[in-house]
Amino acid sequence: MDAKSWIAIVANFVVIAGLIRYGFNLFADYHATGRWAKNITGLLAGIGMLALAASMLLTPRNALVILQVAQTGAARVFLIISSVLLMAAIAAFGIINYSRPLRLWHQRRIGRDLRRGLPRIS
Repeated sequence: MDAKSWIAIVANFVVIAGLIRYGFNLFADYHATGRWAKNITGLLAGIGMLALAASMLLTPRNALVILQVAQTGAARVFLIISSVLLMAAIAAFGIINYSRPLRLWHQRRIGRDLRRGLPRIS
């Protein structure tokens, strides 16, 4: 393969990765915000970007490149990276869910301590 083909292949995968990232950002915004109209547009836009990335990925030329990469054993590296990222996401979810009640408990305790220190006005 010549340099022109490699540049086209790399550019395709960069565009696909960008679309996937933007699609996941829109999908994450759907879950992070509270308003329904904004949520549904973010969800549909995220799914649309992911579908666009998938359609660009499923071309004959890209399939050949994916086949060549699959024969190198790179799937193991991606599997390890995926597992580490998933474990990090699980850990972050646990930390966020368990730190919020502790923070609220701590704020209530500070509020009680402050109220105790105030003089009573009758």
